[in-house]
Amino acid sequence: MKVHALLGLAMAISALATSSPAQAVVAALPSFNVDTSQTTVSGMSSGGYMASQLGYAFSATFKGVGVFTGGPYSCGGHYPASNCMSNAVVSASMINTMQADINNWSGTSIDDKINVTNQKVFLWVGNSDTTVGPNEMNAVKTLYQNNGVAAANLDYIKRDNTAHVMPTDFDATGNSACNNSASPYISNCGFDGAKAALSKFYGALNARNDAPSAGNYIEFDQSVFINSNPGMAANGWLYVPANCRAGAVCKLHVVLHGCAQNYATIGDKYLKSTGYARWADTNSIIVLFPQTKNDGTYRTTAASGWLANTGGCWDWLGWYGSNFAQKAGTQMSAIKAMVDKVSAGASGGGTLPAPVGVNTSNASASSMTIGWALVTGASGYRVYRGGALVTASPVAASPYNDSGLSADTTYSWTVRAVDANGAEGAASEPASGTTTRSDASCYTASNFAHTMAARAYASYGYAFAYGSQQNLGLWSSTVITTLKRTGSGYYVVGTCP
Repeated sequence: MKVHALLGLAMAISALATSSPAQAVVAALPSFNVDTSQTTVSGMSSGGYMASQLGYAFSATFKGVGVFTGGPYSCGGHYPASNCMSNAVVSASMINTMQADINNWSGTSIDDKINVTNQKVFLWVGNSDTTVGPNEMNAVKTLYQNNGVAAANLDYIKRDNTAHVMPTDFDATGNSACNNSASPYISNCGFDGAKAALSKFYGALNARNDAPSAGNYIEFDQSVFINSNPGMAANGWLYVPANCRAGAVCKLHVVLHGCAQNYATIGDKYLKSTGYARWADTNSIIVLFPQTKNDGTYRTTAASGWLANTGGCWDWLGWYGSNFAQKAGTQMSAIKAMVDKVSAGASGGGTLPAPVGVNTSNASASSMTIGWALVTGASGYRVYRGGALVTASPVAASPYNDSGLSADTTYSWTVRAVDANGAEGAASEPASGTTTRSDASCYTASNFAHTMAARAYASYGYAFAYGSQQNLGLWSSTVITTLKRTGSGYYVVGTCP
């Protein structure tokens, strides 16, 4: 049986010993004051596949996803590995099959796919990469576009003379050449991949610290999260800037290495030579580095037969269960549990509870009204759309009108109360709303006629508008109502201007 490059690229080097790290105390994974609306993930190679899996499955958690030379969601669940890498063409039929998984699992095995539309996505591949390749990354892009990610929220970079590597713009000991797919698969390509991804997620960054403190790296006990998964290591790593340790509100970014890049194989190179910690240190970003384990046991995969995971790849083939791309997948749920633990100290720095009853109303083609119940002790409120702050200064009270929106588009909002010291409390549950079509139409007819035209439905003798579920009164040919279509299949009682 042919051993594919991505699956076996570690076999020749996994036996090589890296210098033994100094013995250190392995800590329990600590919790910090994390702004949970600023949680993102990125990964390379199999870590890119896993980042995409996490982004779709936990789309309510991850507000940004970065894929460095990875492949499309659930590809390995339907097709042999060779069809999802080696720069193989990913057909429209294959993409439709992957989309069917997203559609069928949305809201059950994975979070509601509507969350994906608000994610910020960064994609990168080298044009000389034949381990995964541009064709696979083209499919990643297509799938995100098919799931509503707007052009402004999606960056896709292709680099010439670049192989299967994680790109940086600085030299580091032991790194490979940019045009050579060789261990440790980290290269000075004159392109700062970590900066590009983090900037896409968080906006303009402060200048990086090229000498982050060694004391900010924490080796933690990962075993308590992995449910004895044979493909995950006993320990993981965390980078925590000093201000985050001191209680400042910080962001959380999850970084996933690729095959043959775990700590057991290349030591701390992926932690320290990729640039993530350099940017994290000056931008209040905690970085979580989960770790895989090289697994030599042959196991049944979803579509690639019996394979060993010798290179310590993240599971994108079903080594550890057919639900590998879903929330219940063992590696998926382990990483999510780590994210939750790191974020368990999240409160925005204040002690105020989360506002309740967050709702949307008065939709127009370019605006939406956000309302909520007032919080005792709050001096104001901050409103977030898709995880991004939209109120430059705290608003005094509910409601808030959010403008500048796109027509016929679904958005999600959360609200945080602010105390007298300016500290934010916990985030509310999200509330979604869809702006109206720019060509909104009105229909005046009997309630019976509305149901016949599929603008409403009848239940227990009454008519209800599709979408808004508003009660129109008796289901009768004599009761006349005006309905306004504000979106596809969505009607409200009202009149057109």
